[in-house]
Amino acid sequence: MPLRAGIVGLPNVGKSTLFNAVSNSAKAQASNYRFCTIDPNVGLVDVPDTRLDKLAELVKPNKIVPTQIEIVDIAGLVKGASRGEGLGNKFLGNIREVDAIIHVIRCFEDENILREEGAINPIADKEIIDTELQLKDLESIEKKMQRIEKQARIGNDAKAKAEFEVLNRCKEWILQGKNIRDLGLIKEELPAIADLFLLTIKPVLYVANVDEASMLTGNKYSEMLQKTADTEKAQMIVLNNSIEAQITEMEDPDDKAMFLEEYGLTEPGLNRLIRSAYKLLTLRTYFTAGVQEVRAWTIENGWKAPQAAGVIHTDFEKGFIKAEVISYDDYVKYGSEAAAREAGRLRIEGKEYVVADGDVMHFRFNV
Repeated sequence: MPLRAGIVGLPNVGKSTLFNAVSNSAKAQASNYRFCTIDPNVGLVDVPDTRLDKLAELVKPNKIVPTQIEIVDIAGLVKGASRGEGLGNKFLGNIREVDAIIHVIRCFEDENILREEGAINPIADKEIIDTELQLKDLESIEKKMQRIEKQARIGNDAKAKAEFEVLNRCKEWILQGKNIRDLGLIKEELPAIADLFLLTIKPVLYVANVDEASMLTGNKYSEMLQKTADTEKAQMIVLNNSIEAQITEMEDPDDKAMFLEEYGLTEPGLNRLIRSAYKLLTLRTYFTAGVQEVRAWTIENGWKAPQAAGVIHTDFEKGFIKAEVISYDDYVKYGSEAAAREAGRLRIEGKEYVVADGDVMHFRFNV
C-alpha cells in the first residue's frame, strides 16, 4: 500500500487546486467557499523519475511502471477545530491517517477569494493549524497519562514509569507551542506514544501558494514562510497552484512544453512537490528491469534486501535466497544487464544487504 501524504491548510488556500494539479487518478472539487471538501479526496500520484525513463530507453520493455504515493485532500481546518469547530474532529481524524503533511499556505493577495482571517499573514495562518493539531495531541497525551499515572507513580511498573516520563515531556513541549517532531525523541522513546498517532509528530512540507508573478522568484510572504521553515529544518516549495493544475490538464506533450517555456519553467511543480514528499517520507526507489516491464518500487530508507523483495510479493521475502544487484550508474554505463555482468559489475547480495537508492535488482527465492 502506498504511503500517504495529506494536504492540509485553512479554507480557500488552494488545497483542492493543488490536489488536482498532482493527482493523476482523481479530481477534487475546488470552489470558493468554506468546507467545499468534506470527505477527503484520494489520488494515486506517479513519482517522476528520470532514471526509470533512462532504463526503459535501454531495455525497451513492453511496459513502464512508475512507483506511486497516495495524496489525500483534507478539508480546510479552522480555529477551534480541536473543539469540533467546522467539523474539526472529523478533519483532524483524517490527518491522523496520513504519514506526512503537505501544508498549503496562501502567499498572495486577491480580494476575490474569500478569507476570514484578515490580512494575508502566512505565519499566523501556519500557527492556526499548528495550534489546532497541538491541542488535539495534548488531549490524547493527557488521556493516556491519566490511564497510566497510578501504575507509574505507585506501582513497580518500570515500563509505565518510562512511558509516563516521555508523555510528560511531550505535554510540556506542546504547552510551549511546539510540535512533537521537533522534540528529538530517540527510537527507544517512541513506543510510549506510538498508540496515540500524534498529529504533530508527522513530517511536514510547506507549500507557499503564490500569485503568477511570484512563481519563479517568490515574494515577501513566501520569504516569511521560508524563514520559519528554515528554523524548523522543514522543506518548503513555492508554487502557483492554479498554473500547476492547468499544466496537468494538458495532454499534448508539445503544448505542455510550450506552456512551461512561456512561464520560464523547466518542469512542472508537480515533479518538485512529489520529489519533496518522497524525501519527506524518507523513501527510496529500486528498479526491476526486463523485457516485460521496467518498474520502480518504493522502499523505506535502510530496508534490507528481503524486505525490498517483499514489496513485489510476500513470497519473495519469505523464501529469499539472494539478490542480483547492479547499481543504476553501472547499468547506464554498460548499457545492459548482460554487459554489466560481463564487466563484473553485477553483485550477489544476501539477507543483510541494505538496498541503495537506484539499485537495479533481481531476486532469487524459494517457497
